[in-house]
Amino acid sequence: MKKVITFVVATAFLFGTMEVALKIGGASFDALQLTFLRFIIGGLVLAPFALKEYKDMYISEGKRISREDFIWVFLVGVMCIPVSMLAFQIGIQNCNASTAASIICLNSVFTMLIAHIFTSEKMDINKTLAVFMGFIALFFMMRPWDVQEGNTPFGLLMMLIASLAFASYTVMGKRTVARVGVFTQTSLSFILGSGILLIIMILTGRPIVAGVAQHPLMIAYVGILVTGFGYLMYFLAIKASNATTGSLVFFIKPAIAPLIAIAVLGEHIMWNTVVGILLLLGASLITLIKPVKIEKKAK
Repeated sequence: MKKVITFVVATAFLFGTMEVALKIGGASFDALQLTFLRFIIGGLVLAPFALKEYKDMYISEGKRISREDFIWVFLVGVMCIPVSMLAFQIGIQNCNASTAASIICLNSVFTMLIAHIFTSEKMDINKTLAVFMGFIALFFMMRPWDVQEGNTPFGLLMMLIASLAFASYTVMGKRTVARVGVFTQTSLSFILGSGILLIIMILTGRPIVAGVAQHPLMIAYVGILVTGFGYLMYFLAIKASNATTGSLVFFIKPAIAPLIAIAVLGEHIMWNTVVGILLLLGASLITLIKPVKIEKKAK
């Protein structure tokens, strides 16, 4: 149990620093470039674990990933990197890190809705209440009646797209993860998705490695620690317990990220953000509680 707690806390801290680190990095790197660098590095960090998993699941039994599964993992990677995480980086550069961190955590709410529509995982009373609280939290965090200083409508829109796309990535990934393997699918999808960004950067003449030599610690932090080891700790927590325990990461992250944004970036957390975070934490907690079944007793 101590090992699981260590994995969860380590992941929550690394993910909690993500928006601040990427906002700082966004001042020196193009959005496509930074997204490409951190996920190609993250995918390579996970590669040794993926290779071991692939050997155990496939090579030892003389099998290989089917073409259909490979194509689906490629699509999963496209949804995650060029769509969700690129929108995420653009959103961070156009709004406060604390707001970005809270909105991206709404992906769990969107995941429940998308899963209800496209899979057999249907809504129950707890999920419905959590979704309702999540949308109220979004209203307060976006503050449409008077957009908070540091946030922009464009940045908030990009964060909303990032959260929705990440939820879609989560639901899509569930289709093949049992057959492909969690490390194999994640590493492969990161590398394939990053490859799409590389092609776009080459075709548009954008920088690829320019600036890395000047900011090696920044790239190492967001690539190796936040993306590589962050996801590694997350999956190790799930492997040592279950997916519900792993989801605690997104329960803790909204509480950590604003504190780091205050300490490092000097951001001011407004009352509406606090309300939004509390509602989001409440929604996350509700999803961890098993639905209450009301049984009528015959008189």
